[in-house]
Amino acid sequence: MTFLLFAAVGLASGVFLRSLFTFGWEPIAFILLLAVLLGAAAFVKPRRAYSLGALCCIFIALGMLRTFHTDTPLPGIFASQIRHRVSYEGIVVSDPDVRDANQRVTIRIESGGQSTKALAVAPRSPVVAVGDRVKVSGTLLVPQPFTSESGRTFRYDKYLAREGVRFILNYAVIRIESNAPWYSPPAALARVKHAFLGGLSATLPEPYSSLAGGIVIGGKTGLGKDLQDAFTRSGLVQIIVLSGYNVMIVAEWVLAALAFTNLPRRWGALAAVLAVLLFVFIAGASATALRAMLMAFIALYARATGRSYAAGRALLLVVCLMLLWNPLYLVFDPGFDLSVVATAGLIWLAPRVETLLSFLKNSFWKNAIATTLAAQIAVLPLLLYDMGLFSVVALPANILVAPVVPLAMGLSALAGFAGMLLGTIAPFAGIALAFPAYLANAYLVLVAQKAAALPLAAFTLPVFPFWLVLVAYAALVFIASSKRFSMTDQLRLAKKASI
Repeated sequence: MTFLLFAAVGLASGVFLRSLFTFGWEPIAFILLLAVLLGAAAFVKPRRAYSLGALCCIFIALGMLRTFHTDTPLPGIFASQIRHRVSYEGIVVSDPDVRDANQRVTIRIESGGQSTKALAVAPRSPVVAVGDRVKVSGTLLVPQPFTSESGRTFRYDKYLAREGVRFILNYAVIRIESNAPWYSPPAALARVKHAFLGGLSATLPEPYSSLAGGIVIGGKTGLGKDLQDAFTRSGLVQIIVLSGYNVMIVAEWVLAALAFTNLPRRWGALAAVLAVLLFVFIAGASATALRAMLMAFIALYARATGRSYAAGRALLLVVCLMLLWNPLYLVFDPGFDLSVVATAGLIWLAPRVETLLSFLKNSFWKNAIATTLAAQIAVLPLLLYDMGLFSVVALPANILVAPVVPLAMGLSALAGFAGMLLGTIAPFAGIALAFPAYLANAYLVLVAQKAAALPLAAFTLPVFPFWLVLVAYAALVFIASSKRFSMTDQLRLAKKASI
């Protein structure tokens, strides 16, 4: 565990430093030299500190080197056409982000034997789908950072680059050349997703249909600005975006369903892996979902082989793998960061919080309050830094919805499938089956709206300096790892057991 922790911290530190500062190979060479010196010291006089220091330095250099290789120049043909009106052929590679006034479509464009991804900002018509071959014309631009109203700088260029998007096509016009072939896996998965969303629309009215879609597979389209703001102000926005929680619930559902069969443990774990894999890629395979998927795979492997599952080690390993795959996730994907710190809070902080709640006799509510409080504490410094929004009502609102979210997710899934199967042949039967989902989603909307409407429910803070974020997380790490705190916990548990 210690070696994995130092490797993860070193890799993340290297990625972080190279993401913020532009430098060449000299600092990387210096860190490697320091690793060699510490390794030599460990060889001459074996000490754990020397070995851990050498390991950390090696991974710092690895993180710097990996991030260094992401700074690739813009493709030459496209770079020469910046600020010109251009026209390309390409393939739609992700679901369009449909907004009130336009749609944003990620297209892999081609020209002169080179290809790259561009984000086309186009009218809502025509409706395009993943896998469609299109002809797109527009003004070619390079994404630029911008400053928000609260004074925070958002690196929009790097945020898009984490998904491989290097250009923007403004005032774009899209023309469909041919529809996606039937044998294209991404297109087939997108069709399944839209069929499910169509099933929800057939059985649930708005905004409950859009909320049900967001709870199951993520997304805020159709909720409307007022309701989105209510979920944000009440601290409940995480339930309408695809998160690790959704992935965990899907894995548990599959395992629970297979518990009634006579399948061997390994076959059950394989079925759960396939279900999770299918779910994540239907929903869009965000960095957050991929992180949860990999952790679920490790847990399912441990279950299939009868080995113990250490969630902390799994999180550190998955973070390392994902940063090696795409180092831009660390600094330029807020969702990934929030997912990691929330999971860390659940693993290391929730047990501490639960011991402080020993006065609660109901184990269900004690666990619900402890996990909710731990996750909220863990994400708070990052939320204040990224958004500056502090929700006073987040904790009670999350406690109120925590028991309902898995139920709402399951009922919403049932409503979607009912709409897909019965929407045309027996619509009233589909609506009747979806009625419990309507009640569950109506409850979530009610909590979000009432909580957000309270006086001083949320307010925006001035720019939250990053050094305070580091101080806050250093304090949380100290609390989670404090031996004195652990001994106090043990005394409380012993006292509780003797009552």
